[in-house]
Formats: sequence, structure tokens, C-alpha cells
Amino acid sequence: MQMTRNKVFGVVGIILLIGYFIAVWWSIEPDILEPDVLQNERGDEIVGYATTSSLILTMETLLDKPGGWLSNDIMPPSVIMDNMPAFEFGALEQSRDLALILRKEFSRSQSQSTADADLLAAHSKLNIEHTSWLVPSAEGEYREAIKLLKLYRAKISDTENSNAQFYARADNLNEWLKEVQKRLGSMSQRLSASVGQDRLNTDLAGDSTARQSTPSLTDLEIKTSWWKIDDVLYESRGSAWALLNFMKAIEVDFADVLEKKNAEVSLRQIIRELEATQQTVWSPMVLNGDGFGLVANHSLVMANYISRANAAVIDLTNLLSQG
Repeated sequence: MQMTRNKVFGVVGIILLIGYFIAVWWSIEPDILEPDVLQNERGDEIVGYATTSSLILTMETLLDKPGGWLSNDIMPPSVIMDNMPAFEFGALEQSRDLALILRKEFSRSQSQSTADADLLAAHSKLNIEHTSWLVPSAEGEYREAIKLLKLYRAKISDTENSNAQFYARADNLNEWLKEVQKRLGSMSQRLSASVGQDRLNTDLAGDSTARQSTPSLTDLEIKTSWWKIDDVLYESRGSAWALLNFMKAIEVDFADVLEKKNAEVSLRQIIRELEATQQTVWSPMVLNGDGFGLVANHSLVMANYISRANAAVIDLTNLLSQG
């Protein structure tokens, strides 16, 4: 009886050990896309090809990495993993933002123009709940979105097809950068809240006639729950990873616009700050020390890089807005 019990414990221990190593393997973050994979195979300069390809490859990488899409898995070991699913969600949010701007701005010449049908359907499919595992599954809808994005890319690559376009202009690039600002600002605030902060409510600042639906406190205490700190960090890493892929593509498609506005250096600064967010986390766990305490605070370090990237995005927006 004792021997049988020991065998059971041994088998369970081996299963847990295998599950642990699988979870570690599946938690390896994907590499950053290199600019050469964003180019047309023939080497042709097609406006919009790099940006569309970056969105396609980012989503394909999330779906085809070790373990596949983990956010909706209900089986072990992925069901008990939270860092990679958080990473996936952060990258997905950035992808949704780019898909929205691709549909509303980059593919349209003016406000009266018609939205591309493939982009419209692709954006809709990307907005399915990322944890959906029944019919339709998140993976299935995202792969359908990728197919639609490839159709759009094929259309803008066809010189005889003038019905689909990608417009590389300063004004529509600014529209995307405004979305990026909001996303980075939110991430920075959530990361900084890891240590808890007393913040003044500035929701109505700057307009004496501004109103809001319901009253709110003038002093707010913001603090991230300790069991959510690692999720916020890895969500930010995923978001920065996807944004870095997109910025490298923007550097290709909007090269002439950036040169005219003398804004190439500003974009490279954004890329440099985002690259810093992808440094390896050597600690076995996300530490949450005080700002000037004895123990490091990984969230504040990430918030620093995100804030610097956001500041660079604001500078780039201002440059693009100038005549």
C-alpha cells in the first residue's frame, strides 16, 4: 500500500514537473519583427505594405508561438498561466487600435470616402472577446481577420487596382499617434499605481464650464492589487512589443512624410524607448518594492520607459502638426 502511494506521488510529481517546463517554454516572449520581413518579396516599394504586414505578422506570431493562443485555454498548464495571456492581450489591444485606424484613416482619402470592406470585416473579427473558446473561437476569428488583411494587402500591391489604397499622410498618421498616446498614458498610470498613489482628480481641469455625469472625489487613492501587478507589467510588455513592430513599419511607409517634417529622429527615439521595454526580466517574480526602497520595483522601471516613449510620441505629433 505504501509503495503504491509512493508511485502515485511520483507520477504526480513528474506530471507537475513536465507541466512546469511546458509553462516556462510557452512563456517565452516572441522576438521583435525585423524590418526586412515587412518588405514585398519582389522588393517593390508599395506604400502601406509594411504597415499592413506588421499587423498581419504580429497577429500570426501571437497565434503561432509556442503554445499558440493561450488566453482562452481551459486546460492545464495554460489555464493557470497569466503572464503570457496578459502579454497577448496587450499586443491585441494595440493591433485593434491599428486595425481601426487602418480602416478609418489610412485606407480613406477623406471623410466622405467609403471604408474598405475587407478592413471593416477584419477589424470586426479582431474585436471578438480574446478569451472566447467556443464557437466562434478567438483563434478562428483572428485567423479570418488575417486572411482579410492579406486580401487588402494584395489589393494595394496590384498596380491595376485603384479601388484599394493606403494614404501615407501626416494628418492620418497623427490620428493613429493620438490613439497611441492614450494607450501609453493609461499603461504608465497603471504601472505607477503598483506602489499606490494619492492623485488629485483632474478630469475637468482646463474648462470652468465642463461637467460630468456623476460627482467624484477630489482626492483619489490608486493602487494595483498585488496579485494583478505582474499581469499589468506583462500586458504592458505585450503592448509595447506590438507597438514596436508597428513603429518600425511606420518608419518605412511614412519615410517621405517624416523626412519632410524632419521627424525621423523623433520616431527613432520612440523605437529606442520601446526597445528598452523588451529587456529580459531576470527576476523569477515581478518585484513590487517602494520607489526608493531596498527592493526593486519592476513596474516603475517599465512605467519610466513607457512614459518616455509617450513623451516622444507627443513630440512627434507636434512636429507632424506643424506646416
